[in-house]
Amino acid sequence: MSILLNEQSRIVIQGITGGEGSFHAREAVAFGSKVVAGVTPGKGGTDLDGIPIYNRVIDAVEKEGANASGIYVPASFAPDAILEALEAGIKLIVCMTEGIPALEMVKVKKALKGTGSCLIGPNCPGITTPGVGKIGFMPNFIHKKGNVGVISRSGTLTYEVINMLTNLGIGQSTSVGIGGDPIVGSSFVDILELFEADPETSLVAIIGEIGGNAEEEAAEFVKNKMSKPVVGFIAGQTAPPGKRMGHAGAIISGGKGTAAEKMKAWEDAGINVVVNPADIGKKVVSILNK
Repeated sequence: MSILLNEQSRIVIQGITGGEGSFHAREAVAFGSKVVAGVTPGKGGTDLDGIPIYNRVIDAVEKEGANASGIYVPASFAPDAILEALEAGIKLIVCMTEGIPALEMVKVKKALKGTGSCLIGPNCPGITTPGVGKIGFMPNFIHKKGNVGVISRSGTLTYEVINMLTNLGIGQSTSVGIGGDPIVGSSFVDILELFEADPETSLVAIIGEIGGNAEEEAAEFVKNKMSKPVVGFIAGQTAPPGKRMGHAGAIISGGKGTAAEKMKAWEDAGINVVVNPADIGKKVVSILNK
């Protein structure tokens, strides 16, 4: 079993004729994903390696049964691309686009309510389920099928942790990069809830960052509702206040959102916190071998 992506997922790539879209569509197919269609306005009737391209998402839904979407379009078009997928009834939407204005994401979040659709991102590396498929940027060769769930705000650290686990012989059930923007479609809590309910996930590795309160909310959920062990790392332990570090959401303001505060909240919630990301794999191994 997996979360979000499964054997019934039929993926449409929005922006499939662009450089990013075409490359990652091909990578997804090579990974075993069911990419059934692409969408680029004005390119309807053409194809990419036999994948039919349509002008509208609704056409991909009606003609190819698409129920999941990967969005690789510029920031100026991405909010409308998300809304188009929502209106077409797509249930899993993964948006990799960086630089979407926060005000636009406020509108998208409002539109999401009550639809039953799940948005991962924006500004994220995507989602991967070994043996099933992927949507996003994560490299194909680092994954191994298994029972550890991975969730992260950092794209690079997502790859690092997955590769670390694989090299130790530990496979992953699903890996999710939720994105580093101040406003994202799915939070740590949303994904932790799915991992908690997934019988194929026995442990979760979570990678947080400075800024915002997503990690504190995750701590509250783990403390009160999580039965599975969680291993965690907070990036940005040496970041100076008031300076954005990498992601739009990774900024300490008003003395809040520091790594120390988040690490303490996680430790108080029973999360197995490591200070160095290189120790995540060792901690996972020690818990699994108990």
